[in-house]
Amino acid sequence: MKQKKEPFVRFSISLSPQLLKQLDAMMVDKGRENRSQLISEMIRNQLVEHQSQKGDKEMAGTITIVYDHHTPHIQSQLTEIQHDLHECILSTTHVHLTHESCLEVLIVRGKANLIRSISERIFACKGIKHGKLTIAAYRAEY
Repeated sequence: MKQKKEPFVRFSISLSPQLLKQLDAMMVDKGRENRSQLISEMIRNQLVEHQSQKGDKEMAGTITIVYDHHTPHIQSQLTEIQHDLHECILSTTHVHLTHESCLEVLIVRGKANLIRSISERIFACKGIKHGKLTIAAYRAEY
């Protein structure tokens, strides 16, 4: 059975001419067909970010790290964290970038606050050169 589409609600906003010009340029750069499409995308992104800050919503995401594999015990620390939290870590990918640097991407799912705590625990490991957490909503709430 096909789901019934919700009707759209129109509302207006006021912007300075300069801000509108920048918005329209962004719309073209991102290849969106109209302002509504772009603004809806921006609102959804902010709602996901807001919900991820609250911590109680189920989210999915990636934890991306670049680290120096010559740092003593870094690989065993990362493995220990991943084993401790195996119920949230769905998959990992490991790539050798240079002789010194490795890139690892962890695919995670769980409560937003747990995902954030996992990423902070990983980012705190000595030898991590760069870390980034990306959280996404996967339920049709937005």
